[in-house]
Amino acid sequence: MRVAIAGAGAVGRSIAGELLENGHEILLIDKAPTAISVERVPQAEWLLADACEITSLDEAALQRCNVVIAATGDDKVNLVVSLLAKTEYGVPRVVARVNNPKNEWLFNESWGVDVAVSTPRLMSALVEEAVSVGDLVRLLRFSHGDANLVELTLPPESALAGTQVGDVEWPQDTSLVTIIRGTRVLAPTADDSLEAGDELLFVAAQAREEQLEDLLSVRREEAAG
Repeated sequence: MRVAIAGAGAVGRSIAGELLENGHEILLIDKAPTAISVERVPQAEWLLADACEITSLDEAALQRCNVVIAATGDDKVNLVVSLLAKTEYGVPRVVARVNNPKNEWLFNESWGVDVAVSTPRLMSALVEEAVSVGDLVRLLRFSHGDANLVELTLPPESALAGTQVGDVEWPQDTSLVTIIRGTRVLAPTADDSLEAGDELLFVAAQAREEQLEDLLSVRREEAAG
């Protein structure tokens, strides 16, 4: 898979390193000569150019990319890169970094963004996830379909503890994608039982989040009543 990353700072280089380890072809783009540190990610291609310029993106052959990641520290730049990647080059998947949470509402399909990653929101979500049991935590927002990646740690008093996945009437527009149980990562099947303390990851429509939280957190005595 060919991936272009706009922004060769610490974030962009870190993403590039991870993707290279997974066997992907990476192009790092940055307009600042000081950011071009080929020795730090020698396996990647490097391009000294302004990713907001059509001529630069032509040179980068963006139309050949499967994914574009707008990872600069400037939200305006990330929005422009995302829009150009999607509308001018038809890139199938565009991921954009949100630096200021106040700008998060802009990072949607209108600007060509498929997935918006807000670092401050993600950090706060991870803190909440570490200390909360029974509360739904939003980890990531997907622009298309108004869906989010959400997490909930199943509390011991939940009525669903001990229930098989296939026996649960999940809300519409929600999908259980992963169960994290201790050090194990499980791809859920209908025969898997939910256990207290399981970290459950869902892709869910935003309108269904409250319903999903109520379902997972309901106490046994309430369910019996």
